[in-house]
Amino acid sequence: MAIAPDQTAPLDDASPAPAPGLAPEQCAVARCAEIVSGKWTLLLIRDLADGPMSFSDLQSSLAGISPRTLCDRLKVLARDGFVSRTRIKALPPRSIYELTDRGFELVPVIETMRLVGEALLASQPDVAAADAITADECCG
Repeated sequence: MAIAPDQTAPLDDASPAPAPGLAPEQCAVARCAEIVSGKWTLLLIRDLADGPMSFSDLQSSLAGISPRTLCDRLKVLARDGFVSRTRIKALPPRSIYELTDRGFELVPVIETMRLVGEALLASQPDVAAADAITADECCG
């Protein structure tokens, strides 16, 4: 499998080379990780992949998430174009959240994580090998 390097400018660009360790603006993997690395974010996307949900449905689905955290995550995902909100005029007023096309682009990542997670849950790590590694004074 070939991995294409992230490119921010053509090779003939006269600007200096970026410093080692690309910033999220320069590295596609870092940018994606920056978006999805917030606690609860991937689980929120997982739940919305099944269809539109209300705030209370999301809160029930994500046991342990605080309303403030859920609100913050939804705002960030909406700001970045992954989630849309539809306000419903009712008493009391409600909002329905759903993934945008851009949000659905993350679903294969979550599905891959699900497969890896199932394999991890099905097998136990080699404790002796882990102990040998952690017993080393230096890993480098």
